[in-house]
Amino acid sequence: MTHALAFTEEDLRRLAGARSFERGVGYASAVSRLEIGGETTTVTVDGTDAYEVELTEDEDGRLSGWCDCPYGREGNFCKHCVAVGLAVLEQAGSAPRQRSAAASRTRLLDDWLESRTREELAALIREQLAVDRGRGRRLELRAATAGDDTAIVRERILSLLDTRPFASYGYVEYAYGQQAAEAVAALRALTAGGRAADAVEVAREALRTLSRTYGEIDDSDGLIGDIATGLAEAHLEACPPAPTRWRPPSGWCATCLAGGRGPQGRGPGVGRTWVAGAESEWGPDDELVAFVCDRDTRAGRLADVVTIHRDLLGARPSLTAYQHLRTAARTAGTWEGAERAGALGALRASDLPVKGRWYGGSVLVDALMDDADVEAAWQAAADGYADQRQ
Repeated sequence: MTHALAFTEEDLRRLAGARSFERGVGYASAVSRLEIGGETTTVTVDGTDAYEVELTEDEDGRLSGWCDCPYGREGNFCKHCVAVGLAVLEQAGSAPRQRSAAASRTRLLDDWLESRTREELAALIREQLAVDRGRGRRLELRAATAGDDTAIVRERILSLLDTRPFASYGYVEYAYGQQAAEAVAALRALTAGGRAADAVEVAREALRTLSRTYGEIDDSDGLIGDIATGLAEAHLEACPPAPTRWRPPSGWCATCLAGGRGPQGRGPGVGRTWVAGAESEWGPDDELVAFVCDRDTRAGRLADVVTIHRDLLGARPSLTAYQHLRTAARTAGTWEGAERAGALGALRASDLPVKGRWYGGSVLVDALMDDADVEAAWQAAADGYADQRQ
């Protein structure tokens, strides 16, 4: 594209807010290596560190910005974005010419690449990979995914998901997300290539690895959570459909809902889409459940946390599951009324009264006593929901 700039200084102020805008004015002189492209402007801003900034105008002229500073990683239009925007506006007169030149360079490169022989292109790629090991690992993964060696695919995927090379000052650099996206794409490629069973197993291990990492870094921008979501979705795509005799709740993975480890499974294990892939014989991995709930809580998705615990209680009734649901619903302000009534109803349905019961106390009675609702607990006991101890 060769159009003139569509945004104004007022747009920068609106996107950043008054405070960040004023601070950005002071950074305008720190902008270096400004490159105005077709729709995207890339630049380096020298502040406490050298930050990479990217401004983008869509077809309707709407402006957005990305910066790899801590504030920018949180999705904010930071002072560095303001500084770049002001620097671009100073060159507004030459913007169409610079964009035209960028388009010409792109066409020139495309024509040159198309004129190379297969051998020349292979040599060029090897030359680039020699100085960019990260890109080499990603291409190795693509090659392994196209082959039959699942061990190499597993090793490469786990390597791409390793946060340590990207972690600094307790948070993960934005570039990690681009690398991790390759891992998610590889899992989907396995499924598309008829190797869904391999994709399921590798996705499970990847989710377990990521859940352990989650507690060690700051994920306030939700980057790790988004990657985990992508892994869970890739896992769900690879899982076989649920048997017709079992209809799992919406959003649950049939493989992870399968009881135990075979035909002698002890009832349905629980594995909602978010927590698919790390279930034990008795249900989901507790660390992964905690990881998902913590991520949703930080993002303010309290209703999602309630839904997770409601589904867990329905599939695996226990006093602990009831307590977790109660805590989540109270935090969301939805416990009293329909939510509590529904939880108690699920416990009643899962533990029908048996005349002359003496053993195996009812979770319903335990839950009512835990609520200090003694009158209701006594009534449930009178209805046959209690053993002698209770």
